Amino acid sequence: MSAETLISEADFKLSMRHLAGAVSVITVGDGEDRTGFTATSVSSFSAERPSVIVSVNRASSSWPVLQRYGCFCVNVLAADQQTVAQSFAGLDGRKGAERYGDAGWYHLQTGAAVLERALAVLDCTLETAFHHHSHAILIGHICAIQIRKSIGPLLYWRGNYYQLPAEAERRSLEKPLGQ
Repeated sequence: MSAETLISEADFKLSMRHLAGAVSVITVGDGEDRTGFTATSVSSFSAERPSVIVSVNRASSSWPVLQRYGCFCVNVLAADQQTVAQSFAGLDGRKGAERYGDAGWYHLQTGAAVLERALAVLDCTLETAFHHHSHAILIGHICAIQIRKSIGPLLYWRGNYYQLPAEAERRSLEKPLGQ
């Protein structure tokens, strides 16, 4: 019997909930043709040509919009932006451009929506997308970056949102690593 037959989809999802992750909102499109999704599947890829990896379900409404526009923005959420995360996760029933209603937005280089007061923003052009089963693994070249200091991140762990206060960041910088 192979490992694939022993591991259920439900067990896999449960195990992934044990990975604490930063919460991001990925925005795509423009005007009434804009949409987006909440993701914890964002990772750095290369510093040589600044780029990130993002995963998206190809059945989502964001996938065809992303293919049309060829750009997206990774908005890393600050501790006080849980309502934005929930809206882009579809928890309140909103879809498409309706998800943008509770926050302020502007644009950088690519034209993808940038969340006001996000912890960090990575404005990206889509370099390539690899299809793997139900998802596409996106590689985005970062065209513009913005960083906000003095606030902590919003985290997702075991199916719930948590806030890591900025104070924790300051304290961790007081001692060098390894001491």
